[in-house]
Amino acid sequence: MTNTAEHASELLKEHRDSIDRLDAILVYTLGERFKHTQAVGKLKAENHLPPSDPTREATQIARLEELANQADLDPEFAKKFLNFVIQEVIQHHKRHQS
Repeated sequence: MTNTAEHASELLKEHRDSIDRLDAILVYTLGERFKHTQAVGKLKAENHLPPSDPTREATQIARLEELANQADLDPEFAKKFLNFVIQEVIQHHKRHQS
């Protein structure tokens, strides 16, 4: 391998290692988030509260869009991601209501 190719290979490995580490952080963070949302779902079910809270959801989406802008992340992607997570949480909450 040439010196340039070796350098590129080393950089590629570093980026991939970072991606792998960040993927693990994302998975564990989502796991922790869902523990809390499941507790919220149980609390809502026990107190006969609705499974979704549109006002809270809108606030969270706006907050995430702002965070995405600050992080130089496409806010539309962040919004789609949070909407996906919220819909999953609502489904969990509905299961608790049954």
